[in-house]
Amino acid sequence: QVKLEESGGGLVPPGGSLRLSCTASPDLLRTTTMAWFRHIEGDDYELVGSKKQIWFNTRNSIKGRFTVMESVEQGKIWLQMDGLTSKATGRYHCNSLSSPHLPWGPGTQVTVGS
Repeated sequence: QVKLEESGGGLVPPGGSLRLSCTASPDLLRTTTMAWFRHIEGDDYELVGSKKQIWFNTRNSIKGRFTVMESVEQGKIWLQMDGLTSKATGRYHCNSLSSPHLPWGPGTQVTVGS
């Protein structure tokens, strides 16, 4: 089974940018719509969006610009995050947009602060 692995998180000041990466597989991306999720301990996984639609801003009033990109050939997905505010802090994961989800990878922590 494909192991999902995320990277690229870190500490970023308010207004800053980050690009997160997720390594999946070409076969998975050919057959599955992938998305990014945020997880805060004690809460459910929260959908950020897929390459077709971003849900984060609308549902949660999270300011900033979020763009999902993917390369089927490389088997990778990216989340470009710009204009971040502290409300975007959390651990970010990639996974299938629809349930049932694949086993969750370790995620990558994003902390927005000074």
